[in-house]
Amino acid sequence: LAILFIGDGAPTGNYGYSNSGYSVYEEENERLTESLRTKVSAIKSLSIEIGTEVKNQNKMLSEMDNDFDSTGGLLGATMGRLRTLSRGSQTKLLCYMMLFALFVFFVIYWIIKLR
Repeated sequence: LAILFIGDGAPTGNYGYSNSGYSVYEEENERLTESLRTKVSAIKSLSIEIGTEVKNQNKMLSEMDNDFDSTGGLLGATMGRLRTLSRGSQTKLLCYMMLFALFVFFVIYWIIKLR
């Protein structure tokens, strides 16, 4: 069993580290640095994709908001017309409904008669 002391037999330009011990740590450091660089690159790419997706989703939500606003305006106008129609004469409305029903009845009678 031999005990190796750091600095024993190392050249003076190597700061007291033996060649084999220093290169193992240096290689491990390089490997971990490269792994970290790969992970950071993947996270950067993922965050850019998330940002792009968020921008697209915000654009779609804005368009949907505009569509709902225009639909709400249209629905409000329709409800106003219905209120105006319901305030009018009930007999007039009943007369229109009866005329429509008679028209539908004659159309159906005519279709059956032609067969």
